[in-house]
Amino acid sequence: MAYWLLKSEPDCYSIDDQERDGANVWDGCRNYTVRNFFRDQMNEGDQGFFYHSSCEPPGIVGIVEVASGPVPDPTQFDPNSEYYDPKSSKEDPRWITREIKFVRKLPRQITLAELRQTPGLESMAVLQKGQRLSVMPVTDEEWTRVLQMVE
Repeated sequence: MAYWLLKSEPDCYSIDDQERDGANVWDGCRNYTVRNFFRDQMNEGDQGFFYHSSCEPPGIVGIVEVASGPVPDPTQFDPNSEYYDPKSSKEDPRWITREIKFVRKLPRQITLAELRQTPGLESMAVLQKGQRLSVMPVTDEEWTRVLQMVE
């Protein structure tokens, strides 16, 4: 099993929305590195931290699970979507995603500031300067250390 961190702005889609919906496709990612993670590296059953970004304070608020194999992001085909891609086709989709399902909320948010101050997390991707990906890998050690912060 691999671990991931998935960022979402809570005013667009929050952990509460994920809990309400149960499972949904993680749509709207328009970065080739993220597309490749979804397509080539994620596996059904992998788990991830749900991270609230672009808010005060940003941080990890829950746990989700990869619930499907790779699927085309449906928003790329919708001309009314801000994520529409006229160069993509159903026969050769450019953007791939996964269905993500809610597992649980954490008992409390682990803020970005806390993550920065925690020994053993110095190399965590979300803490690296200039790291703007909305989906990124988390090591086994980082996963365990973060969970220890709320147990």
